Amino acid sequence: MNSSAIAKDVDEYIACAPEAAREKLSQIRTVFRKVAPQAEEVISYHMPYYKYHGMLGGFAAYKNHVTLFGAFPAELKGELSAHKTGRGSVQFPLDEPLPVGLVTKIVRAHTKMNEAEARVK
Repeated sequence: MNSSAIAKDVDEYIACAPEAAREKLSQIRTVFRKVAPQAEEVISYHMPYYKYHGMLGGFAAYKNHVTLFGAFPAELKGELSAHKTGRGSVQFPLDEPLPVGLVTKIVRAHTKMNEAEARVK
């Protein structure tokens, strides 16, 4: 996405992303919609983000990778070790297949974490 442009919605964000990233962005979006259909889809921090009992997660396209943002439970640490991670982010290179199963586990775990926190409040 052009750094000076801000998408008005997720469809526009994906359409304006580098061509090599679009399929992976669509796959991540599909995971969020299947795992957390009740989540609100928004643009936040200039990228697609999902809200469900607080911030659930988001994603963004970059030149050589797509990044998934959110909370990553400790039980997934081993699976995440094969990927470049940062505090609350994991990168998936554009030249490799997206690990949809791992993305699903991450979104499912964060959804459960948010639901548990909401019950405590």
